[in-house]
Amino acid sequence: MKISTADANHRWGEQLFRYLCMAAVLIPLLILGILVLDTFIDGLERLSWEFLSSFPSRIAMRAGFWPALVGSIYLIGLTALIAIPVGVGAAIYLNEYGEQHWFADFIEINIANLAGVPSVIYGLLGLELFVRASGMGRSLLAGALTLALLILPIVILASREALRSVPDSLRSASYGLGATKWQTIRQVVLPMALPGILTGTILSVSRAIGETAPLIVVGALSYMTFVPSGIHSEFTVMPIQIYDWVTRPQEEFLINAAAGIIVLLMTMLLLNALAIVLRNHYQNRFR
Repeated sequence: MKISTADANHRWGEQLFRYLCMAAVLIPLLILGILVLDTFIDGLERLSWEFLSSFPSRIAMRAGFWPALVGSIYLIGLTALIAIPVGVGAAIYLNEYGEQHWFADFIEINIANLAGVPSVIYGLLGLELFVRASGMGRSLLAGALTLALLILPIVILASREALRSVPDSLRSASYGLGATKWQTIRQVVLPMALPGILTGTILSVSRAIGETAPLIVVGALSYMTFVPSGIHSEFTVMPIQIYDWVTRPQEEFLINAAAGIIVLLMTMLLLNALAIVLRNHYQNRFR
C-alpha cells in the first residue's frame, strides 16, 4: 500500500514532535544530574557525624550543621501541624458541603490564584501579620505560620482532588445504610481519600523545607550557635545556613555548603519516599 506524501509528512512531524518532547525532558534531567553529581563530589568528604552534630563556626573546618538541621525539623513539624488540619478541613468543606454555593466557588478561585503567588510575597505577609502586628518577633512560630500560608493552597487543592476521586456510589451506599453526612465523610470518604491526601500534603511539606526567601524576610538568622528551645525562639534553617556559607569567600565554606546541600536533598528525598510508601500502603489496604 502506497503512503501518500501528506501521510508521510504527518508521521515525520509526529516523530519530530516526540523527539523534541523527549529532549525537553532529558536535557534538564541531565543538567540536574551533573549539578547533583558535582555537589556530591565536593561535599561528600566533609559529610560526617561531627559535621551534623556541631555548631557553626568562623573556622570552616569546625563549622557544623546542627542548629540548621534541628531548626528545619522543628519548623517543618510545626508547619505541618498548622497547615494540614486547616487544609484538609477546608477541602472537606469545599467538596462535601459547599459544592453548589457561590461562596465556595469564590474561595476555590482565590485558592487557585494563591497557589501561584511568589513565595517572597508570603514572606512579606508573614513579616507584617505575624512578626509585627501579632508581636511574635523573629520566632519559630512566625516562620511556621508563614510557611503554613505558603503551602496551604497546595494542601487544599491536593486534598480536594483526593476527595473528588472517591466515587459517589460509596457515599450513596453509606446514606442508604442510614449514616449521616458526617459519618459518611469520616468513615467512608476520608479513609478512601487518605492516600491522595497524604501524598499531596507530604509533597507540599517537602517543598516548604527548601524555601529560603520567605524565611529571610520573616527574619530567620543566618548564623546561630544554639538550637531553638521553644516555638518563640529564634531559629535558622538548612537553606539559609547553606546560603550563608556560599556567600563566604573561603573555598572551605563552599565545601561545607555542598555537604549541607546533600543533607537537604536527602531530607527531601526521604519525605518524598515517605509519601510514596504511605500512598502504596493505604492503597493496598483499601483494595
